[in-house]
Amino acid sequence: MPKSTAKSKAKAAKSKSKAPKPKPKPKAPKAKAPKPKAPKARAGSKATPEPEPAIRVFLLDDHEVVRQGIAELINGQPDLEVVGSHGHVDGAVDAAVAAVPDVAILDVRLGDGTGVEVCRDLRSNHPEIACLMLTSFADDRAVVDASVAGASGFVLKQIQSNDLIESIRKVAMGAQLLDAAEVRMALDRLRNSVEGRVDSLTEQEHHIFELIGEGYSNRQIAKELYLAEKTVKNYVSNLLAKLGMTRRTEAAATAARLDERQRMRER
Repeated sequence: MPKSTAKSKAKAAKSKSKAPKPKPKPKAPKAKAPKPKAPKARAGSKATPEPEPAIRVFLLDDHEVVRQGIAELINGQPDLEVVGSHGHVDGAVDAAVAAVPDVAILDVRLGDGTGVEVCRDLRSNHPEIACLMLTSFADDRAVVDASVAGASGFVLKQIQSNDLIESIRKVAMGAQLLDAAEVRMALDRLRNSVEGRVDSLTEQEHHIFELIGEGYSNRQIAKELYLAEKTVKNYVSNLLAKLGMTRRTEAAATAARLDERQRMRER
């Protein structure tokens, strides 16, 4: 082989070996792993409901020990709270309204009046407040008085704690614990009772009936009421007929018995 050719090949090979090496291609960035998504709520599933606000209760009773005892019982329930209390009829309506209760528990008999008056005022002007009457006697008079005042029910002071709590919850939800049929029957029994017949007397007849119970004679009644004795005699005859009695002594005994019953209710 000629020398010139060999040299040419050697030179070409040398220049080829000196050629720059190609740069490596940049690697593509690794794709980031997707963040796990929060599980979707199943169709029909509901969010956790917020707790219901506590039932607000107002207490009216003229015995502080009774108020404290009932308050402790109510405040011991997770869904009930006492928001106000009062010990007298005077100022009770204003105190109750200011407390904004859902339920007002009202004692029927207080030192300066009755819870029936307070119930009537509350239900007339603030019908959103349910009233539960508290009484010592489960008689027809208590049933009728509670119904007429617009109360949702009445409970005895001797009631079991659990029953009182359930009664508060029920009336707060709008339940009526006074059955209409029960009220009608109580009213019928009351009208047919001696007490009911006494209620049918006129104001003047009722006054004379009370004086008879205190032992007044017709002459003494006439002097007390500035009436003629003959007029008093006519009144006595009329009231005896209304009461279904024939003798004055029956009226006197009845008046004394009803007075004693009223005193017991007010204790």
